[in-house]
Amino acid sequence: MTVHQESRPTAQGARAAGVPQAARAEVPAPRVPAVRSERPQRSERPAQPVRSERPVPGRAVLGGPVVGRVAAVVRVATGLVFLWAFLDKLFGWHYATASGKGWTDGGSPTKGFLSNVQAGPLQSFFHTIAGQGWTDTLFMLALLGIGLALTTGVALRATAVAGTALMAMMWAAEWPPAQHLTTGDPTGSSNPLVDYHVVYALAMVLLAVLYAGNTWGLGRTWARLPLVRDHRWLQ
Repeated sequence: MTVHQESRPTAQGARAAGVPQAARAEVPAPRVPAVRSERPQRSERPAQPVRSERPVPGRAVLGGPVVGRVAAVVRVATGLVFLWAFLDKLFGWHYATASGKGWTDGGSPTKGFLSNVQAGPLQSFFHTIAGQGWTDTLFMLALLGIGLALTTGVALRATAVAGTALMAMMWAAEWPPAQHLTTGDPTGSSNPLVDYHVVYALAMVLLAVLYAGNTWGLGRTWARLPLVRDHRWLQ
């Protein structure tokens, strides 16, 4: 060691010299920043809107099994009304259609009715389409389709729409609000607004709402079809 060099005190030398331990120069240890483990915050899901429960297919919306059975009886009875009208006009069973005047005999299922419309603002329209081939075809297909759908219990929603449209056309042809025909004779209308056409239309709508085809019908099987399941209006 040279003269100009100074010796650094060591810890042992400090002890030996009697230097108190508190007076010793302490080098502070580097502070390591604490690593905070942050948990990912859960994203709060928006409140889902409360869905209104749809009626389970196979059970009536209102009431229980008794309502389902009553609705099934009304459904079949209403369907038979349309099916009978179709068969009578098709073969001429001598009820509403005279024998030998059926559609299969060359007769027209619409000419006799529409050509004799003598009340209401649509007289000329009904006279024009009376007995037309497309008119007869559409009318007979409507009677057959509505009758089969109601009797079997399938496609009651579409049937309610089609049946209501058919009943509205027939209501307009008879025109219950009129008291007299164009000939001056009384129309025989007993109610200017609500007649059997309106009752039939309301019955078909009610049967669709009550899922009446699921009791004593093919409504459940029909609802399971992929096409019907994807398009609920076909139920």
